[in-house]
Amino acid sequence: MTTTNAKTVKAIPLNSKNEIVTNTTYRNNIASNYTEIIEQLEKNFSYEENKNEYWGPVELSIFYGSPLYEQASETQKIALNHLYWITQYNQTAATEANAVLYNQVTEGVFNAVGGYDILCKELSLETEQEHAHMHAFHSVGYATRKALFGNTAFSRPKPILSKINSKHRLTNISLNLPNLNWENLKEDAWKRISIQLSSGNGKQFYSEYLLSLEQMGRRIPVQTSGLLGQVVPASLSKLLTTNFGSSPFSACFFYATRYMANMLLKNWEQRYLQHYKQLDQSGSIIPAPVAISYYHMLDESFHTTISQLISQDLYKEFNKPTLYEQLMANAVFYRGQELLLSGLSGVMPSTFRNDGVFLQPLYRILRSPVFDFDHDTTMHWLQRALCEEHDGYHMNLKHHHRLLTAMKHAFQPLNYLWPVNRQLGIMSSGCSIMRNLQANKKDYDLFSKSSNQMKNS
Repeated sequence: MTTTNAKTVKAIPLNSKNEIVTNTTYRNNIASNYTEIIEQLEKNFSYEENKNEYWGPVELSIFYGSPLYEQASETQKIALNHLYWITQYNQTAATEANAVLYNQVTEGVFNAVGGYDILCKELSLETEQEHAHMHAFHSVGYATRKALFGNTAFSRPKPILSKINSKHRLTNISLNLPNLNWENLKEDAWKRISIQLSSGNGKQFYSEYLLSLEQMGRRIPVQTSGLLGQVVPASLSKLLTTNFGSSPFSACFFYATRYMANMLLKNWEQRYLQHYKQLDQSGSIIPAPVAISYYHMLDESFHTTISQLISQDLYKEFNKPTLYEQLMANAVFYRGQELLLSGLSGVMPSTFRNDGVFLQPLYRILRSPVFDFDHDTTMHWLQRALCEEHDGYHMNLKHHHRLLTAMKHAFQPLNYLWPVNRQLGIMSSGCSIMRNLQANKKDYDLFSKSSNQMKNS
């Protein structure tokens, strides 16, 4: 990374509290060996050696609490427990891929500001750790899917339905955008837009990482998955990236979104940590995925501390956000609520969206060798799991309440957020079981009609 001329940059030092937290976190993180343990667990992982044990509390299983789960065999329940683990960590890996890019983008801003050497070292270390986490999750997930689904695990399914849950389709952002070819707009145009409308006082705070990409003739990566890859359509991904890299405030706001992701993760991963401790204290076998979850949460505790520090305290060290920066921050936060926190799954614990987006993968699970159901039996059990009230919904309400309480406490102090964001208004309105049952019934009916047409064609 290039070094900025100190004469052209006004250093804004950390205050004593922030400096102490940053230095302590970095010192503890670099002294830890959690990432290395995860890498070793991944290297030695064998599904055959772990297939007969639950990888977490039984409640953290797909379909838990539904009529289908009640009649499932022990082998099927264990498989649903494993599938929940790999599903959740597949999404975690996608969101950590966002962090790999945006850690580097924002680190480039803090480097340009000057006076944040330890913080930048911590962010760099976190980026390395995220690479190791992602590799472990993908490795365990690949082996598990191959063992459970056989040759069908990696085949591309035929899309049964294209109209389900259009509210949450990735290309349908909740802003009325002009009908332009956003994807082909030149990257230097995104850069000019972001710099001119941001509070960074000109180009001096533009991310050194993004500048290095320009110098090497490389394009800005487009994020299409993970929290931010879903929140912003691919056509606007580069705008979001240059926005995070254009000013200290916008760089800090990225960590508000990362803190949201940290809290979503902790809401269910904490249960794996507790499960690990219970197994350890009783002298029981600890499956490798449970150990990976345990050490991942320990690693992520450092990342969460930094997310909280930057998003709640460090942003106050810089210029107040411009109207553009406030709009961008609130639009992204609002969309995050709308996409990931606006409902209540009946079959995916600690997941807060309606189940329409899960219908196709759920259908494949029930048709796979795990259950080996025919089409009609599959549709019967999907209907009962998604469209009837059962214990799974009520258990998820408890997960919802815990996360909502924590998020309100975390984001209430951010005075630049709109009230609907500070108070998690969209998330609060999504906790109705009856409302989510109605949404699931509509999506199920559409899915059923479309799948029957394909069956009869």
